[in-house]
Amino acid sequence: MKRTIIDASQLELEDKVVAIKRVTKVVKGGRNFRFTALVVVGDKNGHVGAGLGKAAEIPEAIRKGKEDAMKKLIELPLDENGSVPHDFIGKFGSASVMLKKSPDGTGIIAGGPARNVLELAGFKNIRTKSLGSNNKQNVVLATINGLAQLKTPEEVAVLRGISVDELLG
Repeated sequence: MKRTIIDASQLELEDKVVAIKRVTKVVKGGRNFRFTALVVVGDKNGHVGAGLGKAAEIPEAIRKGKEDAMKKLIELPLDENGSVPHDFIGKFGSASVMLKKSPDGTGIIAGGPARNVLELAGFKNIRTKSLGSNNKQNVVLATINGLAQLKTPEEVAVLRGISVDELLG
């Protein structure tokens, strides 16, 4: 089940540049340099998105990446202690990110690209492990993919046609 994409205009979003790459194209007259920026935006309250911007200048690439990320915002379920409702593995390409529910006081235990996404999403207690590829773009997208597929106990109960009490035992 995919999360709904939401309007970014009424949210106070923070952005973080995860990676900037210089891309070179060799042409007859020499080399053309362009830049790609991977940007993550979030409101630290259950909304996060990632985007890629490409331009001849770094600031322009970052601006485009931020706009792209705002278009791809998703809403996430946070539980009462700022963690995920259940464990899950997000996949994108050959990158996988394992998201584990954690008790209060754990903090964010995550590697660089995944940490950026989780901090801007608003998680307080979560453990992650990046598996497979360590390509920054794929790790960020795998993290967002995993977060987008999380379900609250209420959603699972409705899908199974039972009450939340029956579900939780």
